[in-house]
Amino acid sequence: MIVRPMQSWFRMLFVWNGSVLQTIIPQLIVIGILSSLAVLTHGRVFGEKIPLSTVPFTLFGLTLAIFLAFRNNASYARFTEGRQLWGNLLISSRTLMSQILCYLPDSVDEAGRTHVANTLIAFTYALKHQLRGTDASADLVRLIGKQRTEELASKRYKPVAILNDIRSHLAAPKGLRQESDMTRWMLDQQINELEKSVGGCERIASTPIPFAYSVLQHRTAYSYCMLLPFGLVDSTGIFTPLICVFIAYTFIALEAIANEVAEPFGLAPNALALDAITRTIERSILELCGREIPGEITPVRPYQFT
Repeated sequence: MIVRPMQSWFRMLFVWNGSVLQTIIPQLIVIGILSSLAVLTHGRVFGEKIPLSTVPFTLFGLTLAIFLAFRNNASYARFTEGRQLWGNLLISSRTLMSQILCYLPDSVDEAGRTHVANTLIAFTYALKHQLRGTDASADLVRLIGKQRTEELASKRYKPVAILNDIRSHLAAPKGLRQESDMTRWMLDQQINELEKSVGGCERIASTPIPFAYSVLQHRTAYSYCMLLPFGLVDSTGIFTPLICVFIAYTFIALEAIANEVAEPFGLAPNALALDAITRTIERSILELCGREIPGEITPVRPYQFT
């Protein structure tokens, strides 16, 4: 994810890195060529004039804009929910670690606290990799060792298995044997919250926006942009390519943004900064334990004009 502080209006005009412009340039070139042909032929195809005016495009453009707004709202709702789930995961992770440190000072020794902390951090990395479909082995070996990583290799839902390890460790004879039922409930409640976050993330990742919406939006937007030059050529003349490319940029870019934001856990520039979030969770837990913390990962990048 790319996050930037507010800049001047002039610099915003030339932002390249993080915008969707670089992904839709081929489409804009096609629209530009089609618009230029419409100007050269005076709106004729095979010698026949296409009888289009600006009136139907005005009405249809308004309808298309409303539909694009609905699609973008649906996509952004998924993005927002994904960020809230990872925010809850951050809160529950460090709350669980803090409760273990404060309420189980005698039942869980130093080695046990280190083990729980590493396992809790491994859980967040495993979830990140599961949502992105990437290999978690390197991070898991670093945190919970090669043997346990190999045991988890056959697991389809590694984050759930790792949470089960934490619950099993806390419920072992050396864990909560002498503790009250209230303490058990309190710790288990935080583990349940982590499991809810996992389930919410899996729901978003496995339930995309219905394909029919994407197909309808895609066909409608491109049909509108390809027919637009023939409706404007009589009124805008040689400026038709410029106007059509600008309007096409608006509609096609909105579709591209919606597609990126609808997959909040992906690797697109406008997806969630899961690398930074998981590192923040790791740093927070290690700091609670009084251990050395790694460097911070920031999603902020400078403006690029090339």
